Amino acid sequence: MTSGHFRERGFTLVELVVTMVVLAIISVGIAIFIKAPVDGYVDTVQRAEMADLADGALRRMRRDIRRAVPNSVRVNCATANCYLEFLPATGGGRYRAAGEGTSYCAASAPSLYDALNFAPDLDVCFEILGPPVTFTAGDQIVVGNWGNPGSNAYEGNTAATHVRRSYAGSIGMQQYVVMANTAALPLGSPSRRFQVIGAGELAVTFACEGVGTANGYGTGTLRRYWGYGIASTQPTSFSLGSNALLADSVSSCTMTSGNVATSNPYTRNGLISIVIGITRNNETVNFYHEIHIDNLP
Repeated sequence: MTSGHFRERGFTLVELVVTMVVLAIISVGIAIFIKAPVDGYVDTVQRAEMADLADGALRRMRRDIRRAVPNSVRVNCATANCYLEFLPATGGGRYRAAGEGTSYCAASAPSLYDALNFAPDLDVCFEILGPPVTFTAGDQIVVGNWGNPGSNAYEGNTAATHVRRSYAGSIGMQQYVVMANTAALPLGSPSRRFQVIGAGELAVTFACEGVGTANGYGTGTLRRYWGYGIASTQPTSFSLGSNALLADSVSSCTMTSGNVATSNPYTRNGLISIVIGITRNNETVNFYHEIHIDNLP
């Protein structure tokens, strides 16, 4: 019988410390090479999220503002708040012009071939030229809105200086329009057009509120308000109606209008300029957008 002696070996403390130091050096080196791509990816994702947020809001604004009744866009901007209001047209058409028909149809017995007459004549009915228009209860009619005193759709329904009228006919598809006005319409449209304001929205405001920055993030919001009513003075608070959040983290907001309210009949187009800044995690992305609208009543 033989016996042997086996010598057991392992890591010494020095070897273990050296190994840990080497691994630490390798880890630091790997982290240095990985950090930049990871940071770049995180920044790219953040910018993409901010761009998508602002792009979605601006697209909604453009789609809505292009429906604005001519010369109904008005802007009121201060340091931290900016408001853009307009009257959205849900439909419209062309009216039969004066001289092509002379009868004054009554609400109880409207007739075709009736022209729309203006001051000093009081006329409550006119024929629609072209396809019939669908009306709902509470809709309002706008004719010849130049945006100036005496021809301003925000002013109301009762006096001769007002150009907005409540629709008083039957709801549904109609070939004529019956209005609830008690005074003559002052001015017509060069293109013989009328617009319909839907009862569900009436007026719409896009509002940047509480704009600024704190702790690396934008403090403001961009909201859409609607259904709060129509007033001669542009509102800056909205206790009535509905609202929807379009964007948060808003750090800057500017809205300007060019040639959107003028009595010059040769100024056919209006231009809305919007600049919105979104700030998150100390990074700001600014977006500039222009919206062209038809400005001729």
